[in-house]
This record gives sequence, C-alpha cells and structure tokens, in this order.
Amino acid sequence: MTEFDYDLFVIGGGSGGVRAARVAAATGARVGLAEDSRMGGTCVIRGCVPKKLMVFASAYRETFDDARAYGWDLTEGPFDWARFSGQLDAELDRLEGVYRKLLNGSGVAIFDLRARLADPHTVVLADGRKITAKHILIATGGRPVRPDLPNAQLGMVSDDIFQMKQLPRSILIVGGGYIACEFAGILNGLGVAVTQFYRGAQILRGFDDEARGLIAEMMGEKGVDLHLGTDILEMAPATDGAIRVVGSNGSDRTYDAVLFATGRTPNTTGLGLEDLGVALGRQGEIVVDAYSQTNIPSVFAIGDVTNRVTLTPVAIREAMAFVETVFHGNPTPVDHALIPSAVFTQPEFGTVGLSEEAARAQEPVEIYATSFRPMQTAFAGRADRVMMKLVVSQATRKVLGCHIVAPQAGEMIQLAGIAIKMGATKEDFDRTVAVHPTMSEELVTMKTPVRMA
Repeated sequence: MTEFDYDLFVIGGGSGGVRAARVAAATGARVGLAEDSRMGGTCVIRGCVPKKLMVFASAYRETFDDARAYGWDLTEGPFDWARFSGQLDAELDRLEGVYRKLLNGSGVAIFDLRARLADPHTVVLADGRKITAKHILIATGGRPVRPDLPNAQLGMVSDDIFQMKQLPRSILIVGGGYIACEFAGILNGLGVAVTQFYRGAQILRGFDDEARGLIAEMMGEKGVDLHLGTDILEMAPATDGAIRVVGSNGSDRTYDAVLFATGRTPNTTGLGLEDLGVALGRQGEIVVDAYSQTNIPSVFAIGDVTNRVTLTPVAIREAMAFVETVFHGNPTPVDHALIPSAVFTQPEFGTVGLSEEAARAQEPVEIYATSFRPMQTAFAGRADRVMMKLVVSQATRKVLGCHIVAPQAGEMIQLAGIAIKMGATKEDFDRTVAVHPTMSEELVTMKTPVRMA
C-alpha cells in the first residue's frame, strides 16, 4: 500500500480551501495547504469583506443628510480615505490572522508557497519540494481580467481599489455587472465623480428586469453618470497622470482613474493541469462532476476555479460536500438550487430563485410586485424607492422567485430564501402575519397580481 505524506493536500487558502482543510482535519486526516498570497482569498482580502466595509463607509453621507432631517445638528467634514484605508488594512490583517489560527488549531500544515500538480498524487512547491497526497483539492479561486484594449494597463481592476493611496476626483467604471455597479455606488458615496460605461442595454444582466431597471434609475438619482450601450473606443495617458478616454457614445474626456470590472477568470494558469490532463472548460475553469471530482479521480476542485456559482458561501458548501463525500464515505452532491444572494448596490438588491423573465419562459406565472417610498427616507425628503416582488407558479402556487430592492435587502432575502427553499406557496406567505411598520411586510400583504404571464 502506497504511503502518502498527506491524506489531503489543498491548493488555495480562500474560504473554500480553508473550510475543506479544517473539516477534513477534524476527521483525523493528515492535511496540508499551500497558499502563495494572503490567507483568506478573494472574499476576505480582495472582495466581499473589504467591499462591504466600503459600502458602509460610503453610505454615511446620506445618513448625515437624513439625520439633519430628523432633528440632529451635525457638521459634516470631508471623508478621510487615508484614515479609513488604514483601519481597513488592520481589519484584513486581523481576519487573515484568524484564518491562520483556525488552520493551525485544526492541525493543518501551512505552506506559504505556490504549488502545482506534478502527477495525480504529487504537488511541487515553489521551493522545489515535492509532497504526495492521496487526494488533492484545488481551490485557487478566480481573478479579475482587463479587456483586450490598447493601454488597458492604465486602468485598475477590482483588486487595485483596496490599495489606492488616495481617492481619485473622477473615475470611469467600465462594466455593468455586480462588481461594477457596487463600486459605482461606493465611490459615488465617497465623493468621487463617477461615470459608468456598459455596452449592454441594461446593467446587472441575468437578474430580474424590473429590479435592475429600478437600481439603474436610483443610481442615476444618486449621482452616477451611467451610459448604457457604451464602450471604450480609445484610451491613452493624459497630463498629470490622468487618462483620456474616447467612448462609443461620442464622449472624449479625461478621468483621474479608470476601473475595469469586465469579468473574472478562473485561476488555473501554472497549476500543471494541462500536463496532467485535467479537463478544462472554455473559460479555463476546471470541469468537475456533481461531487466536485475532476476526470482525474484523485483530484477535486471547488469554488470559483470551477466557475459553477461564484459565491463565497457556495464555495464553503462545496467544501463541506467534498469532505462528506471523500472523508465520511457519504457521497453528497452539491445543491446549487435556489441560492439567495445580495448585490450591494445602492440601493441594495436581494434575490433568490427565478427572475420574472426566466420563470415565464418556463411556465405560466403570476407576478406580485409593489414599489414605494420607504418611511425612513421619505420623511427625510429623499426620492428613494424600494421594490418587493414575488414570482408565483400558477400551477403549483409555489413562489419561484423573490426580488427585493431596498436598504438591507440582503438581510431580508436570507430569511425569504429559507421559505422559498422549503417550497413555500403564495398562500403560505399570505397566512403569515405582517410585521408593521416595515418594508418587508409588503411580501405578505400583496394580495392581487399585477400581471400574469
């Protein structure tokens, strides 16, 4: 019988890789993990966590305005990016330390080096050491990409935002996905003049049309200069470090900075996958089955590197299913159905299940929806509107989708997601007593469909 150095070797120290390593080690398995960057991965270091803290920071400008309307006498000073970014760095250092402590406490051997596969049971570290393992798990995540455009190197990608020494006075954000729209709201809230180009007809492609239309409208109301059907034709360096951009809409302007939020790609380069014969998809993602296993039986992959559902909680769920399958002998497929998610635009967007467009392509549906000015901001004189929407099957009465555009929509959709995952019907929602006065009470008080499709 072959003796391996480890029962499991994980490549990648993000949320999925760390969870898999810790839980596998708890079964008594010998586990090693290699990470060539900071422990915590995209979510903790370059994504969800710092982004959400920036969302919080950017929202205070409107909070100050609202406070005055509510009778508070406040003097507003300028936003101090250096002070905030220093505290942000300290918090990320703390979180990275937490991840390391958790791994060490679980008995996982940490290698702060890049690793690549040499054969189905061997990885080679950057210092030349070879390590063998019965199972190898790839959890290397993804990375942002720049478009194929002359002088694209002049622009930033999302990773760079958190490393800025100072805020630009003006920025062009290119893209219409959730990352582009979130940073448009963040930087606009921090006082940056934000222009956004998106080549499509509407932002947030793939999400519910009514919801994304309201978000686009509200972004404009709050000051984001959004140009749809627009792309960059030309960009070049200008004076004083600025960037000149010619747009397909006829614009010719200079910006202090340009941010490309035009897509991400799986981190599969340089891992030795092609030489080993690991199957890759069209976008470079690792192809896996329902149990996260590749075509090489000893090699598995989870998280964004598989390009299935690129969300941190999904990577963690995939890690748990992997350990259950491999180390508990209980084959457990990953459940990717009805995943709640939040987009931290301003206004915030929470969604679970099918959009109206996807649902009506599948079967006849009823649409229950309402849009209104919420009490808190209406009192302060703001024109903000929120939306609550349920997509209901005419045949089964099940709620197929729920879409919320509102402050704290992410908090609301987590709870709505439980009901919808359980198969709740519209009548189940109707039987639930409303919590008054709240925005979310509208989810259980909408009695008449606004349309049928």
